[in-house]
Amino acid sequence: MSDYILFAGSANPALARAVADTLGVPLGDCAVERFPDGETSVRVLESVRGKDVYLLQPTCPPVNDNAMELLVFADACRRAAAGRIHAVVPYYGYARSDKRHGRREPITASLVSLLMREAGIDHVVTLDLHTDQIEGFFPGPFDTLTAVPTLCAALKPELPAQSVVVAPDAGRVKLATEYAARLDVPLAVLHKRRESGTETHVTHLVGEVEGRACVIIDDMIATGGTLVESVNALREAGAASFVVMATHALLMRNALERLADAGVERVFVTDSVPPREDPRGILRVVSVAPLLASALRHLVQDESLQELF
Repeated sequence: MSDYILFAGSANPALARAVADTLGVPLGDCAVERFPDGETSVRVLESVRGKDVYLLQPTCPPVNDNAMELLVFADACRRAAAGRIHAVVPYYGYARSDKRHGRREPITASLVSLLMREAGIDHVVTLDLHTDQIEGFFPGPFDTLTAVPTLCAALKPELPAQSVVVAPDAGRVKLATEYAARLDVPLAVLHKRRESGTETHVTHLVGEVEGRACVIIDDMIATGGTLVESVNALREAGAASFVVMATHALLMRNALERLADAGVERVFVTDSVPPREDPRGILRVVSVAPLLASALRHLVQDESLQELF
């Protein structure tokens, strides 16, 4: 396994170190700096000629800075004659911009994929994409891992007897079905209408939640608005308690405080992005470093990733 190098971008160095420790390899030597005007500078401080290079860099907030850093990093490795460049992007920014809602809107998820390929990235590895079609935007190999087994294993010891998995909208039904199957509990679905880019309204509920502990799932938590709306609707339907599970914990605009005030008892997330401060003590962070390390080990040895799902 000496013919590959794992580099850490500046977006989540702790996760990169944990992956490297799990693999038993050192992180590649590099320097990432910001000029006073905000431009990104990357220097690769060891030879990558002919080697497989893995760049671990989630494009989490600040999304534009971290995405640009990934592109600059890839360009540096390409110009240094790296054999193949693999972008390990645990959180894929701009994933919600996956289609045009009108005729004068960009599909930014596609644009980001094309920019990555143009920068020299040959292969993308990511985690729980917002929508599956994003895989088709990248003109090359694209592997999407899932943190669902990891999160379910963390929740199971604390799962109440009368529980139900809840999809907060129709778009998360497939994900919720996987959670429900792994936790061996029933499924409920909230249907909502989007009022704006940040506001939604629940219209009706399908499934039985009265007297049950609700496990509300999502792929990411941004401001928490959708989840708070879900909790309120479930409480009106007689739900007994609330747990939230999501892969990507962006947690902006006091999202944790909003969830705690709404009555959420625990929030299970991964470290795909750097964990936020938790003044209310409801956050449970589960590491995906073992999952990513296993994926890299399989890829380095040209083995299938199927057993990781």
